[in-house]
Amino acid sequence: MARRRRGETEEQRARRELISELLSASNVQSMDDIHELFKETIAEFMQGSLEAELDEELGYEPYDVKNKNTENSRNGHSKKTLRTSMGKVEIDVPRDRKGDFEPKILPKNQTSISQDMEEKIFSMYAKGMSVSDIEDHIRDIYGLEISDTTVSRITDKVLPAAKEWQQRPLESIYAVVFLDAIHYHVRSEGHIVKKAVYIAIGINMDGKKDVLGMWVGENESAKFWAGVLNSMRNRGVDDILIACTDNLTGFSQAIEAVFPQTDIQNCIIHQLRNSSKYVSYKDLKALMADLKKVYTAVDEESAMSALDDFAAVWDSKYPKISKSWYDNWANLSTYFKFPQELRKLIYTTNTIEGFNRQLKKVTKAKSVFPTDDSLFKMLYLAMKDITKKWTGRRQDWGSIYAQLVIYYGDRIPD
Repeated sequence: MARRRRGETEEQRARRELISELLSASNVQSMDDIHELFKETIAEFMQGSLEAELDEELGYEPYDVKNKNTENSRNGHSKKTLRTSMGKVEIDVPRDRKGDFEPKILPKNQTSISQDMEEKIFSMYAKGMSVSDIEDHIRDIYGLEISDTTVSRITDKVLPAAKEWQQRPLESIYAVVFLDAIHYHVRSEGHIVKKAVYIAIGINMDGKKDVLGMWVGENESAKFWAGVLNSMRNRGVDDILIACTDNLTGFSQAIEAVFPQTDIQNCIIHQLRNSSKYVSYKDLKALMADLKKVYTAVDEESAMSALDDFAAVWDSKYPKISKSWYDNWANLSTYFKFPQELRKLIYTTNTIEGFNRQLKKVTKAKSVFPTDDSLFKMLYLAMKDITKKWTGRRQDWGSIYAQLVIYYGDRIPD
C-alpha cells in the first residue's frame, strides 16, 4: 500500500494507487505511451457513457429481456471517429432500432471533443493566421491533417451569420457616426483590383460604441457612400446627430441627401495630412505650428482669424493650403460650437481609424484576397474578436449627453 502524502485524503491516496497500477499494467515507458493510454481512457469513458445512456433510454440493460417494457430495442453499433486533443479516437456508438436515441454526452453530428475545434479555427482566422499556419497549428496540437479546403469550408460557415449581422436592425438614432474606408486587393475575373471596405461605427444615445456595418465595394466614392447611408436608413436609422468623415469629394452631399439634419464634421487629422503633403521639410515645423493655432482656437471666430493670419504668411508659397481650409470650412469648423468633451470626440476620426488599424494588423498576412466573400469573412471574424472588449460606455458620456440635449433636444427621444 502506498504511503499517504501530507495533506492527502484517503480517497486521493486510493486514486493515486489505481493510477500507479494502471501505468504499471500498461507498461508506460514514454509520453507517447501516456498519450495512447489517455486516448484509450477517453474511448472507454465515452463508450461506457453512451451504453449507459441507451440503457436509461430503453429502460433495460442488455439481455435483461424480462424487464423490457418498450417496443424499441438495441440495434448493434456504428463506428465513429472522434477528434480529441490527444488525436483521433475510434468508438462504437450504440444504436436503437427506431433511431430515436439522441445521446447527450456525444450528440449525433458531433465528431470532436477537443473543446470545439471549429471555434479554435475561427479564433485563429480572426487573429489573422494564414490558412497554412492554421493547418500547421492543428497538426502540431491535435495530430490531425486538415487541408486548406477544410479550413475554408469551416470558416465559410460564418458567412450566413455575417450577412445576417450586416442586415440586422439598427437603432433609430445615433449621437455620432464615424465613416471611413480601408483598402484591400482582391482577385476579380483573373485580375487583381483594389477594393474599398466602407465602415460605419456608431455611438448610440447610451454612449455605447458599435460597428454598424462593413461593405465591400469598388474604390471609395461618394456614390457608394450614399448607398451605405441608405442601407443604414433601411435598417431603421432615422437620425444621426453628428457624422464624422474624411473630406472625400461629394461625401457631404451624400450625407445631406439621406440625413439632411445631420451636422457634419470633417476629420481635422485628414485635413492636416493633406495640408502637409507637399510642404518643404524646412518649412513644415513652422507651417504646422501656425495651422495648430487654427484648429486649437477657443471658438470659431478666433479660428477664422488664425486662418487669415496663416494665409497672410504662407499663401505666397503654398496657396492651396488655405484655399482648402476656406473651401471646407463649413464642415471643418462644426466642432467649435461644442464644449471640450464633445470636441475631443468628433474633431478626428480616431475612433474608427483605431478600429481600422486593428483590422489591418489582422489582415497583414494577406496581400491579395481570392474573393470579396473571403475578405468580408476575415473582417467579420476580426471585428467580432475586436469588439468583445466594447462592453461599456464612455466615462465622460454623462457630460456629453447633457450637451447633446442642449443642442439637439427636440430630436432626442424621451
